[in-house]
Amino acid sequence: MSQQAEDLLKLERQVCFGLAVASRTVISAYKPVLDPLGLTHPQYLVMLALWDSGPMSARELSEQLHLDPGTLSPLVKRLEAAGLVDKAKNPQDERAVILQPTAKGAELRKDALNVPVEMMARLQLSEKEVVELRGILDHLIDAGGNAPKV
Repeated sequence: MSQQAEDLLKLERQVCFGLAVASRTVISAYKPVLDPLGLTHPQYLVMLALWDSGPMSARELSEQLHLDPGTLSPLVKRLEAAGLVDKAKNPQDERAVILQPTAKGAELRKDALNVPVEMMARLQLSEKEVVELRGILDHLIDAGGNAPKV
């Protein structure tokens, strides 16, 4: 095997390794910012989706967050127990539920407005860098979603 081919197998050259480490370190940096809000990072993502898109079905929320229903369900239950999310039967489909922030959950949005600014400061990223990074990540998410799974 050529040296060039060997170099391709170096750990530090792997996109998956960089993404895994970046994901863990960035999510852990969110903890002290989200703790005062009483949210974990996954719960924060649920609340962001509900604040942004309003009432939606659990299925829609699952799709938007790229989470399977089995992972989403306990998150929603904890948010519901905390009084932040309301779950109601969908009048058009009794088997489905509609999720929306409660008044307390909607009020929490005001406290969360500082989270993006605080995270940019903690990660030492400008708004321009965040936009560029999101573009790259969105491209990667699309490419990964379209990659053959067989």
